[in-house]
Amino acid sequence: MKVMDVVEIRKFLAHRYPFLLVDRVLDYEEGKHLTAIKNVSINEPYFNGHFPDQPIMPGVLLIEAMAQATGLLGFLTMGTEPQENTLYILVGVNKVKFRKQVVPGDQVELYAELIKRKGNMWIFKTVAKVDGKMVTSAELMCAAVTGEDA
Repeated sequence: MKVMDVVEIRKFLAHRYPFLLVDRVLDYEEGKHLTAIKNVSINEPYFNGHFPDQPIMPGVLLIEAMAQATGLLGFLTMGTEPQENTLYILVGVNKVKFRKQVVPGDQVELYAELIKRKGNMWIFKTVAKVDGKMVTSAELMCAAVTGEDA
């Protein structure tokens, strides 16, 4: 098993609090797949305004957490940490399904599988689960952009 803690994750992702949404990588295989977790806490700032009496993690943040998992897999596959003038950005979201709400106290398991790579464009199948049950799935397209595009 190949694992990464948050210190190592921060070497690969430019995101910081409150927008770093991957807490730990549980396993990965370069060029194939990555499994990570996001621990959902009531202390996260979006719960103050997103249904405060019945807090639910916003769906767009679940998509973002899955996209961050793909970013980790992408950089690990390339065998490099991001360079100063490189961004790994989300450029497309397809086949999204939300099946269950994510609430404080949940631990979200994030799965990213590399489907296709063409140049700087990457396509991933992603899934988020809580307690082994799928809560969200999507096909994500990402691109590594450098220089003036970044």
